[in-house]
Amino acid sequence: MISRIDLRGDALPEGPALRDLLPRADFDVSAALDKVRPICEAVHHRGDAALIDFAEKFDGVRLERVRVPAEALTEALAGLDPAVRAALEESIRRTRIVHRAQRRTTHTTQVVPGGTVTEKWVPVDRVGLYAPGGRSVYPSSVIMNVVPAQEAGVPSLALASPAQRDFGGLPHPTILAACALLGVDEVYAAGGATAVAMFAYGTESCPPANLVTGPGNIWVAAAKRYFTGKIGIDAEAGPTEIAILADDTADPVHVAADLISQAEHDPLAAAVLVTDSIELAEAVEKELAPQVVASKHVEDRITPALSGKQSAIVLVDGVEDGLRVVDAYGAEHLEIQTRDATAVADRVRNAGAIFIGPWAPVSLGDYAAGSNHVLPTGGCACHSSGLSVQSFLRGIHLVDYTRDALADVAHHVVTLAEAEDLPAHGAAIKARFDWKVPEGK
Repeated sequence: MISRIDLRGDALPEGPALRDLLPRADFDVSAALDKVRPICEAVHHRGDAALIDFAEKFDGVRLERVRVPAEALTEALAGLDPAVRAALEESIRRTRIVHRAQRRTTHTTQVVPGGTVTEKWVPVDRVGLYAPGGRSVYPSSVIMNVVPAQEAGVPSLALASPAQRDFGGLPHPTILAACALLGVDEVYAAGGATAVAMFAYGTESCPPANLVTGPGNIWVAAAKRYFTGKIGIDAEAGPTEIAILADDTADPVHVAADLISQAEHDPLAAAVLVTDSIELAEAVEKELAPQVVASKHVEDRITPALSGKQSAIVLVDGVEDGLRVVDAYGAEHLEIQTRDATAVADRVRNAGAIFIGPWAPVSLGDYAAGSNHVLPTGGCACHSSGLSVQSFLRGIHLVDYTRDALADVAHHVVTLAEAEDLPAHGAAIKARFDWKVPEGK
């Protein structure tokens, strides 16, 4: 069901050579870009009419309007299962605790007497948030996008999720209920590339946004790439992935369950176990079979995900080599199930989020750890972070110098301007003084 990659015996290669040995899904955003371009431009030129036509084409439902009426949000919350409501409220509470602590404050540094640089943090004016609605329903993604934006102080939030034929063209009612719980009342029935285009260009019903965040399929990723430079994006999310670094202390029942939990998302989802224990590898292989059979989405998601080229059990000589492998892989979600798991986790450099020990599975982070589950995929954890309050803030420097403070450094500025053959830069300094810059100054 799941393949093996044996990296034991020989010295592990460095850098890209090691990355090339590791499993990864095929995910060609460049190819998808050609297909989303005409969709995005149709939204640009035809606005809401294009959104309505594309909802009919892709979602199988003809909309009367794109914006979700306020009463639909109220009704969705009223009809929400009380247990689901309680779980969402607890997830919101915990996520708020973590993200509220991330808020940065204005800080002033005195560089010299009379010269200060202040960094202030300003929220983005308007954000478009995306909640997927394809194979599964993701009210948790509503929480993970909305809460950090709210804690950052973003004044204008809008959310889009695909129209659902079974619900009269509205997004899934659990998505709407989550919006209502969070106080988000601007919601649109738009999915995939059309939603990103709506936020980028604006339409008759939806003003344009400065930033678009949220996970999605390859069409969402391609649309984000198309609009890079016009709007801000969080990331081009690829197929979800889990890597587990484990030794012989790990419980194979737990490891198998965690691999399956990620494979459940999508047939392209990646499930990777890195271990120095052949006994654990064999036990996990044996454990996978009965657990998969007992699962729900076996044929359409779990089996193709676990048997695909993106999933494998990677055998290494020891935890040290295992650390090199998981750093080269740069997993979206990384579990550490080893001796001294906390110390091992502290040495990891590349991961979207790290889950330490047997009692912190990725599923906890998906819903109720308080952490954010919108994380970098496809190895991007080596240079990118998950969604946070900082994603919605801009740092602005305020430079404040007195006349004397400028005069004191003027000769350095002029010298550097002339070294770069930009004499007008130096002239802008000299013009502020009635005398030549003093010699030695």
